[in-house]
Amino acid sequence: MGNCWGSSAANPSSSADTHLGATGTSSQSTSTMTITTTSAGSSISPISHFSASSGDEASPHGQILPHPNLRIFSFAELRAATKNFKSDTLLGEGGFGKVYKGWLDEKPSSKNGNGSVIAVKKLKSESVQGFREWQAEIDFLGRLSHPNLVKLIGYCLEETELLLVYEFMQKGSFENHLFGRGAVVQPLPWGLRLKIAVGAARGLGFLHTSEKQVIYRDFKASNILLDGFYNAKISDFGLAKMGPSESQSHVSTRIMGTQGYAAPEYIATGHLYVKSDVFGFGVVLVEMLTGLRAVDSSRPSGQENLVEWVKPYLSDRRKLKTIMDSMLQGKYPSKTVYEIAQLALNCLAPEPKSRPSMEEVVRTLEKLEAATERAADSRNRSGSRPAAHRQVQHQLPLPPPPPMQPRSPLQSRHNGISAYQHSPQLR
Repeated sequence: MGNCWGSSAANPSSSADTHLGATGTSSQSTSTMTITTTSAGSSISPISHFSASSGDEASPHGQILPHPNLRIFSFAELRAATKNFKSDTLLGEGGFGKVYKGWLDEKPSSKNGNGSVIAVKKLKSESVQGFREWQAEIDFLGRLSHPNLVKLIGYCLEETELLLVYEFMQKGSFENHLFGRGAVVQPLPWGLRLKIAVGAARGLGFLHTSEKQVIYRDFKASNILLDGFYNAKISDFGLAKMGPSESQSHVSTRIMGTQGYAAPEYIATGHLYVKSDVFGFGVVLVEMLTGLRAVDSSRPSGQENLVEWVKPYLSDRRKLKTIMDSMLQGKYPSKTVYEIAQLALNCLAPEPKSRPSMEEVVRTLEKLEAATERAADSRNRSGSRPAAHRQVQHQLPLPPPPPMQPRSPLQSRHNGISAYQHSPQLR
């Protein structure tokens, strides 16, 4: 969600993006929703071409549920949960709506205050694209279950009101931690950055390896949300599409996405490949290394697009050091950082077929994370650091931030952006 661009695909064979009754549609499959409104409220009956598991028990590796397991909320419930959408509950705002923090009482009559914190996305009812995205969120997140995907709890469709209810992610977005400023936002140490990258890669890998592949289409740092232990979860499935059939290599669709993250072949032709997502992941890896935004119009001419600017630095060990985020204060394993820079380069290959699959990306990152943890354990043992402290290092509060300083020898960082607030988009 956000400011956006859009253009027709070079081969406009798919009309899915202009059909309000369809989401996740490609030339070989459809996924429709029947919406029924009654005096008592609204219900949704998704008809999907996912191949589903039984849904009897949760899987640590993720599963596709046979049908959406979503709660239908009344508008009155969500208005009460957010204190009538009070401004001090606002978490962020995009081009198609706002996200609020709310409190959901499990048993309103109970005096012990049992309940849960939720995030409520209230979409602009007059936005056609907002309605499409609302449908897509229910169709995809309503049935996809994985530890690294944000959980969609339920929805509300009442007259002109369109709302979605999610689990609340305490640490906000990865984007906010990379680019935010001030006392509230603390710089992420290298170990947490790598942990977040691994989690996000697993989530994207799950989408790509399900029986009916899902192309996420809008992978970026602002769509990676973090729970209280910095576990990464991919959010916002408004632009997700079903992948191509076995006889096809791509899906032809209207060009929609975010400037700086969208793959070159998609921008040029409207051909959307599974590995178009891999390009976006490579951009996030570069942001993670440098602490700089994918696109920043305030940078000098020739440096506005981060990937185009720093690509030559990624393959040279000495040059790579000059673009590393200064907020890391040099506290990172040089060998691991260099290998991740090479992984980023592979993900950013101009041709989709030259990019690694997300399965390969996950394997590479997991090996690097394991090696980093072994090295840290070795250093801790040599320094007689208590084992108990090593085991919970990701769960402890981060240390106070160092004095403010330029982000990188190349460029200073932007002012902070609220968690749940989305980057300018090109739809």
